[in-house]
Amino acid sequence: MPIHASAKHHPHHDAPDTAADFRRLVGLPHGAERDALREELVRAWLPMADRLAGRFRGRGESLEDLRQVAALGLVKAVDRYDPERGHAFESYAVPTVTGEIKRHFRDHLWTLHVPRRVQELRNRVRFAQQDLAGTVSGRRPTLAEIAERAQLTEQEARTGLEALESFTALSLDAEISGGSGDGDGYALRDALGAPDPALDVVIDREAVKPRIQQLSERDRTILYLRFFGDMTQGRIAEQLGISQMHVSRLISRCCDRLRAEVLDDAA
Repeated sequence: MPIHASAKHHPHHDAPDTAADFRRLVGLPHGAERDALREELVRAWLPMADRLAGRFRGRGESLEDLRQVAALGLVKAVDRYDPERGHAFESYAVPTVTGEIKRHFRDHLWTLHVPRRVQELRNRVRFAQQDLAGTVSGRRPTLAEIAERAQLTEQEARTGLEALESFTALSLDAEISGGSGDGDGYALRDALGAPDPALDVVIDREAVKPRIQQLSERDRTILYLRFFGDMTQGRIAEQLGISQMHVSRLISRCCDRLRAEVLDDAA
């Protein structure tokens, strides 16, 4: 029995008359005949799925990919639809296909994980901005205007605006303007912080500090000049009026003593 692409009794021109075919599909056993009818039903309703996919264009995903996701949702709708419940297939398929597209955006296109509630705020804020674009000329709508148009509190509108920045992420190679307009920008990676290597020795320094205080003034001076003043053993020897060999022995003796005492404290 052929499927008739009649728009009679349906709100959209791309809604075929398939009620009888769905009733026949339910009664067919699994096999080639049922598979062929199922495939025919999917093809008949593909124009509707494509129309629904077109509503989501311009949101960071290609139309072809959106059409594929919509087609997947349509297949699920065809497989799950029960004509015995008395509802037209279109009333079941539209939310099923739309939900599949929205899940695709939620699960695959957000760079950062954003809770569903925040995603809903983002969408309401985005639609409000679009509505206000034609009413506020020469400036961006204020937070209060966006909140009023979206019927949200200002805090909710602010959260939605922040979520707009979470949909995509900048590359670390993205250029950040220096603000002078002279092309003095820098890459985003240059603005990122890094662990301070000095943090790795904070505990060691704190552990050895009281032991250094117990050294003689001359020994403390030698260690300070060597490790903080970055002086050579020869220059230290000249400054203190002793031999370079004696300086070397004093440094080794002090370091061995401090190491042993710190290890004993730890034990």
